[in-house]
Amino acid sequence: MLYVNKLIPMSVVDGPGNRFAIFLQTCNFNCMYCHNPETIHRCIDCGVCVPACPAGALKKEDGKVLWDPATCVDCDTCLSVCPHGASPKVREMEAEAILKEVDKARPFIEGISVSGGESTLQARELIPLFEGAKARGLTALIDSNGGLDFSTGDLNALLEVSDGVMLDIKAWERDDHLRLTGRDNAIVKDNLRYLAECGKLEEVRMVLLDSQDNEHTLREVANVLGEHVSEVAIKLISYRSFGVRDEYVDRLRAPEREEKEKLLDLARELNFREVIDI
Repeated sequence: MLYVNKLIPMSVVDGPGNRFAIFLQTCNFNCMYCHNPETIHRCIDCGVCVPACPAGALKKEDGKVLWDPATCVDCDTCLSVCPHGASPKVREMEAEAILKEVDKARPFIEGISVSGGESTLQARELIPLFEGAKARGLTALIDSNGGLDFSTGDLNALLEVSDGVMLDIKAWERDDHLRLTGRDNAIVKDNLRYLAECGKLEEVRMVLLDSQDNEHTLREVANVLGEHVSEVAIKLISYRSFGVRDEYVDRLRAPEREEKEKLLDLARELNFREVIDI
């Protein structure tokens, strides 16, 4: 079973072209600027959300919070009142059930992308989903924070049946990465190199904060990629407060437009395959 937070039948921001995006539940990072913090943890069935739901789409039975999607109006009140960074709307779905949903959008999409949360935490369960997508002539991409080793085990097996990885680089220096995510980034750097060397790095993604040395990070990424830099797209994303937890909203800022233009120019000079401004 896959723990699915959300299915988006057509997305133009989760990889190249129109894509069916699958957002999975749980993450091993705790990023300050996370735009969907309700995907970080699993629901613990505390029931705080049940009386708060204005549509009556939630109830608690036998100690479990149950969600009725037919009644739900997607107001997200349950997410705003949850004290645990979770969602009661998570579904347990087999790969075949997801593929049935993918088939409905198939004439309009180029492929699927799995995100989260952190998609690689469910690597083994994703393999049949990717195999099914490939059998349908669709591409299959992994959106990842790079916090798990792509070179071994189930994750390497998933990588083999994928078309590549869209890798987040949160910060380059260890202390900055710890402050932003709560985790060390040594494995992220290893994955950056490994994915480039095996031709599986589709895109590098950087969220830009005015408190970070974005130029340093950009140059270090290009340095690690070396001769592979021209094979990889880079997406430079200005921080936006949408969805970010209240305690972090006012602590973070995007760089000024002039500074971002300099970073975009630098990325072009560094010879990335494509430079995407978001």
